[in-house]
Amino acid sequence: MTKVFTAALNGIQAAIVEVEVDVISGLPLVVIVGLPDMAVKEAKERVRSAIKNSQAIFPNSRVAVNLAPADLPKNGSHFDLPIAVSILINSGQLAASVGKTLFLGELALDGQVRPVPGVLPIVISAKERGFEEIVVPQDNADEAALVGGVKIIPVGSLAQTVAFLQKIKPILPHRGRVRGQSGKVVDAGSLDMRDIKGQEHAKRVAEIAAAGGHNLLMIGPPGSGKTLLARAFATILPMLTEEEVLEVTKIHSVAGAFTTTGSLLTTRPFRAPHHTASAVALVGGGSYPRPGEISLAHRGVLFLDELPEFSKNVLESLRQPLEDGVVTVARATGAVTFPARFTLVAAQNPCPCGYYGDLVKPCICSPGQILNYRKKVSGPLLDRIDLHVEVPRITYEKITAAASAEDSQAVQRRVERARLRQRRRFQKAALNLNSNAELSSKQVETFCPLDRAGAELLKSALNSLHLSPRSYFRVLKISRTIADLAASDDIAAPHVAEAIQYRPQESSM
Repeated sequence: MTKVFTAALNGIQAAIVEVEVDVISGLPLVVIVGLPDMAVKEAKERVRSAIKNSQAIFPNSRVAVNLAPADLPKNGSHFDLPIAVSILINSGQLAASVGKTLFLGELALDGQVRPVPGVLPIVISAKERGFEEIVVPQDNADEAALVGGVKIIPVGSLAQTVAFLQKIKPILPHRGRVRGQSGKVVDAGSLDMRDIKGQEHAKRVAEIAAAGGHNLLMIGPPGSGKTLLARAFATILPMLTEEEVLEVTKIHSVAGAFTTTGSLLTTRPFRAPHHTASAVALVGGGSYPRPGEISLAHRGVLFLDELPEFSKNVLESLRQPLEDGVVTVARATGAVTFPARFTLVAAQNPCPCGYYGDLVKPCICSPGQILNYRKKVSGPLLDRIDLHVEVPRITYEKITAAASAEDSQAVQRRVERARLRQRRRFQKAALNLNSNAELSSKQVETFCPLDRAGAELLKSALNSLHLSPRSYFRVLKISRTIADLAASDDIAAPHVAEAIQYRPQESSM
């Protein structure tokens, strides 16, 4: 019996898997056990053809392949290469020591090695487990080389892999490309805050949302600039920290959405799914769970345009991730947890025709139509959105006015300074938090103390606006962010007053 090492993905984490092969007498048959999915079961046909077309001999007897541990589900095509190597070693056609080597790769029928998703988290796990070298497909070499301290061996075919293991044709470890932090926050279609005419109030709210990581809902008539504001919002977000960069890159690697540039994803994700997206597409899932849009937007922006047009069950599935910052997808094979700490930016019209409350064009909707339209988004979901702002129609004078002198970089600098104050505050308290929006209710009491005037103001608002306990704590978080933007250590009454006006009132629910 021979043993070759590979790995299996579980969410964005990887577990080491031992590929055990035993060639025994019996009718020619390949049996793969160890909770394989269909892609792994079909590996026997790809491996058989790849070995034959690589000038090697496939055993004409019974081949038993065990993927251990047996209780861990195995999915994906990256098991092809380790299975083939293990068969060649067991059948005596390859003599090599592979105890400190981990193999990944899908085999074509002609023996070529094709790229696979999820290489980055697998390499990270392999390094932590003490493996000295990782054999990966050539197209995955740049991604694997992002992890330092381990040899990355890029291979293009099974024959090349065999030649390397036999020390016939050495392969130099792949060093990867020089990676550096990108100077841009996100590619949002070259939009800039100075390109947005008017809407100064909405810009201010967007700045607060970016500074504290708060969720934002924009309500206004068609054409008032809600979508432009959302895309420009992405350009004022702070740069990703080193820890966040690795988190984001791992998720995109598992999803198979990793770019071929060979560099870490240093820009904050901006995801804008269509309103016809299903709940599985949004939160993740499948027989073997994969990350959805909310996980791909981790540490970035999830933009939901035309919010009421999304299916109700899709919107309700956002409630738990918005609160916890993670989403757990449970299936019969087990439960997988994906990170989902994103900033929700949503936009909607005030009514079906879009002109309720407009000062120029009259609304043609009946009260019942308006009520039904607003009921498409539930109160509990709206309560989880920190900032609500109206985006009114832009007048002719503002449309034709010169562009604003303040661009996205100027706003981003203020946002960066506010985030820096937050990180220093959390580090002093030994908390692994990145923004005010991540504070728990207990932590709010510690980091968001109010003076007497602020407390009285918030008490009055709580009673008159019928705010829920969740809204109470969210107002405190927003007040903390406004104070941070003002470089103030204390939360004053004006900070609380501004935060209160961004919460939805009973009439708008």
